[in-house]
Amino acid sequence: MGKDKLKRFAEIDTFSNVLQLEAGQPYKGKWGSDFFKKDSAVVLELACGKGEYTVNLGRLFPQKNFIGIDYKGNRIWRGAKTALEDGVSNVGFLRIQIESLLDYFAPGEVDEIWITFPDPQPQLSREKKRLTSPRFLEKYRQILKPGGFINLKTDNDGLHAYTVEKIGEFGLQLHAKTEDLYHSEHADDVLSIKTYYEKKYLKDNKNINYLKFSF
Repeated sequence: MGKDKLKRFAEIDTFSNVLQLEAGQPYKGKWGSDFFKKDSAVVLELACGKGEYTVNLGRLFPQKNFIGIDYKGNRIWRGAKTALEDGVSNVGFLRIQIESLLDYFAPGEVDEIWITFPDPQPQLSREKKRLTSPRFLEKYRQILKPGGFINLKTDNDGLHAYTVEKIGEFGLQLHAKTEDLYHSEHADDVLSIKTYYEKKYLKDNKNINYLKFSF
């Protein structure tokens, strides 16, 4: 492991807005009231990477609470540091495996989920790893409030098509769908937030897919 990564891992241990909860879940069911000290909507960004979406959503919606979730601490470091330096106090980061979501969030505790440019896991043998596969959708169903939205932004046409298929297969409600976000009516201030990876994809003239759905 490089020196920069080691330094970042050590630094996030000192960040007040980062939790690395390998044992014990002190905030399950109490993220708003106990962690953020503000009992309002809780929004998750899964596989948040550098946390660009989490931080910018926090800026746009100061009345809500945002949690970026990823297992790679050296990536979380960037978003957490930015939030602390810029005083974005309604943003936090949780370093866990996404598979363990149910251990950290109570039924109906989450208002909305964002999945921004996840690994598409294109191999059929890795379907269960896709963040919109049935096993993950079932986890989201349990922690989301009734009517809570799931948003997927991806450059990967295969993952987009796969998710559309699952939405139909499980009778989910589709609220928005486009294969070319920035040439559609959906490109508002929220959807125009661009992650590190999205900027790279756009430079390569890749289309950006977007889906918004609920249970």
